[in-house]
Order: sequence, then structure tokens, then C-alpha cells
Amino acid sequence: MPLRAWGLLVTLSVLWGGTFLFNRLAVGEIPPTTLVLARVGLAALVLVAILSATGGRLTFDRRRLIDYFGMGLLNNVIPFVLIVWGQKTIAAGLASILNATTPIFAVLLTHWMTDEKATPAKFAGVLVGILGVAVLVGPGRIDFAGTEFLAELACLGAAVSYGFSSVWSRRFRGSPPLETATGQLTASTVILLPLSLFADQPWTLATPGTTALLCVAALAILSTALAYLIFFRIVVIAGATSAMLVTLLIPPSAILLGWLVLGERLAPQHFAGMGLIALGLLTIDGRLLKAIAARLRST
Repeated sequence: MPLRAWGLLVTLSVLWGGTFLFNRLAVGEIPPTTLVLARVGLAALVLVAILSATGGRLTFDRRRLIDYFGMGLLNNVIPFVLIVWGQKTIAAGLASILNATTPIFAVLLTHWMTDEKATPAKFAGVLVGILGVAVLVGPGRIDFAGTEFLAELACLGAAVSYGFSSVWSRRFRGSPPLETATGQLTASTVILLPLSLFADQPWTLATPGTTALLCVAALAILSTALAYLIFFRIVVIAGATSAMLVTLLIPPSAILLGWLVLGERLAPQHFAGMGLIALGLLTIDGRLLKAIAARLRST
């Protein structure tokens, strides 16, 4: 990749890694559904303004509305709420590691639901990644009624939802990326508004503190609106496959931020699990294996 693409990739990993820090700081004062509504609603307003300023427009025919709402549900509403709910219990770094399993589920779902079949190398990467999750969670620590286990399961559920969204995103081939991002965030806001009003009754909540409000603004403007713009810029410069390398960089960013700001510490099995998940993702990506094979052939 060009050097500027690597710079954007690292910046994106910090922005998306920061999501887990901002969630952790805000969820103590703002319920998950309302927190996510504030995030996607404010981000949608920012992107609508950018789309309008650049001469773009949203398409509102029936088919495209279904596309927007499906993507908003799978890529924003379900995973965002599950991750925030999980982070009421588990550390930001651990949530980010579990979220890094997204490509594993994407490979399996794409194989089963589309004509894009996985290679043996990708299946090997999936198995290594699943092993990493087993090490991370720790079979001896599973308590099906335990709060921590349910929180970890919620973060894995978010990764599964992201996997489904990767299949759904095929419906947007050829669409302007900014329009896609704006449409799905707008649809997410429409879905979440009645859910927040019913579940949280936000008018009855105490006014959040300054830290929580700043975290909402950071989630919306930095970790959502700006992050989408950077992600799609990387896709243009280096391709979608290269952009997905951010998955490997998010956990270190989230772990570092959690340690610096929150004083969080992860157990040894968490780092072991992260290592196996990273190895699985590199195997799925394939470029590392190709580079090793090319080097062996040249010697």
C-alpha cells in the first residue's frame, strides 16, 4: 500500500479503537440504546451536510430504502447496541478483541449465502480464529448465566451481525460510498428513535455529565462520520481488502487507550486469544502466506 494509505489505516484504527473507550466512559450515564441513537443520529447529520455540500443525494426508491434499512440494522443498530451493552461489564480491550472476529464470520456467511466460496486457506484461518475465541473466553470460565459471559456473547453477536452486513453490502456495489454511509446511518436513526423512546424513556434520565456528552460527540463525529470517510478513502487508494487490515489494528489501539485512560488490565489468556485471532485473520487475508511462499520459492 502507499505510505499515505498506511497513515490513514493507523488513524482509522485509533478512531475505531477509541469507540470502545468512549462507550465505556459514557454507558455508565446513558443507556445503550439511547447512546447508540445519539451516536448514529449526530453522525447522520454530519454526513448529510457533507453529502449536500458535495452535490450528492440519497436515493429514496423502494429498493434502495430496503437496502439502507437492512444495512443500518445489521451494520449499526444490532452490533452497536450489543457492544455497548457488553461494555457495561467487560473491558474495552476485551470487547475490541471479540469484535475482531468479524472477518471470521464474514467468511463463513459469505461462503454459505453467496456464490463466493472460501478457499481451504480461509477455512484454516477461520478454525484458528475460533480457537482464539475459545482461548480468549476460556472454556473453564463459561457460566451461561454469568454477566461477564453474556457480555462476551453479546460482543460476539455483534461480530456475527457485522458478518451478515458484509453479505448485505453486496447490494451497494457501484453506489457512491458517501451515499451508502449516509443512507445507512439515517436509516439506523429512524430505527433507533422509537426503540430509545420505548426502552429508555430518555426524558426521565438525569442529564449526563460533561465527560459522557463529550464521548457522545467523539463517537459520532470522530469514530463514525470521520471514520467512514477515512475508511472509504482507503478503499479508493488501496482497495477493500487492504482496508480490512484495520481489523488487526483496532484491538491494540483499544487496549492501549483502555490502559492509559481507564487503567484496564487484560489477563494472559486474552492476549493469547488475540494472537490466535490475529493469526487467523492473517491467514484469511492470504497475503502473508503468499509472501512466505514466494520467499521460499526464491531461496
